[in-house]
Amino acid sequence: MKKKTTIKDIAEALGLTPSGVSKALNDHPRISDKTKKDVKKMAKKLNYQPNHLASALRKGKSNLIGVIIPRNNSNFFSSVVENIEGVLNEKGYNVIIAQSNESHEKECDCIDALLSAQVDGIIASMANETTNLKYYKKIKEKGTPLVLFDRGENALNVDYICIDDYNSSLKVVEHLVNQGCKRIAHIAGSSNIRIYKEREIGYRDALKKYNLPIEDELIIECNLRLEDGRRIMKQLLELDEKPDAVYASGDYAALGALQVLQENHIKVPQDIALIGFSNEPFTSFVSPAISTVNQHSEAMGKLAAETFLNRIENPDEKVSLNKITLNTELIIRESSNKTNS
Repeated sequence: MKKKTTIKDIAEALGLTPSGVSKALNDHPRISDKTKKDVKKMAKKLNYQPNHLASALRKGKSNLIGVIIPRNNSNFFSSVVENIEGVLNEKGYNVIIAQSNESHEKECDCIDALLSAQVDGIIASMANETTNLKYYKKIKEKGTPLVLFDRGENALNVDYICIDDYNSSLKVVEHLVNQGCKRIAHIAGSSNIRIYKEREIGYRDALKKYNLPIEDELIIECNLRLEDGRRIMKQLLELDEKPDAVYASGDYAALGALQVLQENHIKVPQDIALIGFSNEPFTSFVSPAISTVNQHSEAMGKLAAETFLNRIENPDEKVSLNKITLNTELIIRESSNKTNS
């Protein structure tokens, strides 16, 4: 195995002291431009890789930010991360992305790994399975800045960027009622996650507002994957009284539901209207195009990064906690628009 190049190797090659090489690599003002150039050229020739962890321990700052997302196959999360990176890279920070795969255990491992890497802060969206906040409290106890986005818990008392999930559901149900729907099913996310709980409460309150029945058989929790949408749609079609609309709390579940409806030759939206949530790119490409809720991922990513920077750049000031709630936009497409079908 090839030995890793050290500062000492560069120093020996150029007849300099290790201290002089270190200063040259860090652009110390007392080192001449020629020496800096020679050192950087030799470092490149010897394939020198700086030890960021050792540097972080010395300086107390790593310029690394950990970002934890539940999954990376979602356009929403990849867009949020892209915008977080865009803002932080401009300020000289590098981003380490960790994926929990909706697993609480994996999420805890991600947190441990990021803290071990001496990150300057963590920006996170919680896994579906997470009910125990012990590891998030651990981040706070270590004094590492923490910003949550999309999925978070107010109990942690940290900066939090989210959307108005409750009113999003009100908009969805109101639209379906205006299309003449009277028996609206809800493919819900896990109720231990705040955003899905808020969406379900909004759905229930909207049904009450329009004097429509709230029936437990029409509300089914799941992980909102495509296969969950398929399974639940099959379950709903077996009811004696089928729904005339389905509101899924995620676009992948809505796509699964659409597949089952089409396989059973059920007309969408004429027989059963359908709405998803998140505005994944595929929702506009399928036929019929799926109505959905736009969560403004670009704004969420930028705000999460800016909130983090505000927190880290003012360590001695009492910066008040930020809870930023973004309004959503209901995008009406063919899958729910009975008036144009």
